[in-house]
Amino acid sequence: MTRFSAWSVFRNGLKGQSGWDRQWRDPQPKSEYDVVIVGGGLHGLATAYYLAKNHGQNNIAVVEKGWLGGGNGGRNTTIVRSNYFMPGNRQFYEHSLKLWEDLSHDLNYNVMFSQRSHISLLHSPAAFDGAARRYNTMRLTGTPDAEIWDLNTLKANVPHLNYSADARFPILGAAVQKRAGTARHDAVAWGYARAADALGVDILQNCEVTGTTRDNGSITGLETSRGQINAKKVGFAVAGNTTRLWQMAGFSTLPIESHKLQAFVSEPLKPLLDQVVVFGVGGAHFYISQSDKGGMVFGGDLDWYKSYAQRGNLPIVQDVSECAVSILPCLGRVRLLRHWSGVMDMSMDGSPFICKTPLSNLYLNAGWNYGGFKASPASGWYFADLIDNDRPHSVISNFTLDRFERGINIDERGAGPDPKLHG
Repeated sequence: MTRFSAWSVFRNGLKGQSGWDRQWRDPQPKSEYDVVIVGGGLHGLATAYYLAKNHGQNNIAVVEKGWLGGGNGGRNTTIVRSNYFMPGNRQFYEHSLKLWEDLSHDLNYNVMFSQRSHISLLHSPAAFDGAARRYNTMRLTGTPDAEIWDLNTLKANVPHLNYSADARFPILGAAVQKRAGTARHDAVAWGYARAADALGVDILQNCEVTGTTRDNGSITGLETSRGQINAKKVGFAVAGNTTRLWQMAGFSTLPIESHKLQAFVSEPLKPLLDQVVVFGVGGAHFYISQSDKGGMVFGGDLDWYKSYAQRGNLPIVQDVSECAVSILPCLGRVRLLRHWSGVMDMSMDGSPFICKTPLSNLYLNAGWNYGGFKASPASGWYFADLIDNDRPHSVISNFTLDRFERGINIDERGAGPDPKLHG
């Protein structure tokens, strides 16, 4: 694999871009692997990469039913942040953000991580108090870039918002994390795939799992569309399809529901918004940023019925468009270019599972709700650590399936700025 550098880019430019190697192999499945990760999205690829890099594993496969990044990995709004409040979540997402900050260098691939600030709008004195509590806790526990902006500071930095005093929810200020931002989802998938492949990981695309084989309380292999693949250890990282794989493994109940989450992009515009702006108040939830191509990328709440579909519907289009115009009236005549839907694995408390399962060699990575994209590096890091060492790291010790039985509720959906509404 050719390493990217300024010199290699310049040299291949002179040769008509003809000197590049294939970015990753397309191998035939082996009959057996030490570890098989089901799911070729960001979490699965990151897990395989950190298993190889951090733990020296060299007989790993990533099994993906379609193409890399064809699931939720390519169907999100690419926001990265670590402004979390609850113990465990704070340390986890701050670790993830630190991994993001060096990810392009680590993978030798530009993931286009842009630290453009995450701005949570505040609409009431109670919201200010809640944000001050959250952000002071962040500052005291290792996240230094936590700021509360008054209205004048916010206007100076984001002048296009609806600052009318007659607005239903007048803007009074904002809670800001400057190290937060966005990244390019496809580039992250390709970067992890390329780096994992270079360390010997087999990436098996168009390889759908259709069943499992079990023996004496463990999983011995996977039945796939490309034949039987045996494994000493298996990890599930399949987001909204977790419940389907769970049933294939022989289980029935799981504290997860699959819901659709829609996202939208407008026609390209001249530079308008250099930050990620979010608000959540009065039952509304909305987030927006501008892509490098100029499109306004935005989204809101889930479709509140359960579904495995990757298609949107008109009620959410209307709801999210109304939110967009209410907060940025200048978008009123901008045309919507396209919208799509990802399948979210929603846990009962809004926090993930990275844990062992009732089968001795089956491991679960699921329940990411709204936080899957920004969690990708740390999710892979901790899941790889769990699989290799067969015990959870202290940071994820409560990200277990039995935490509800033990009375542990990591209640932090993390979807918006108002802790009373969104964690």
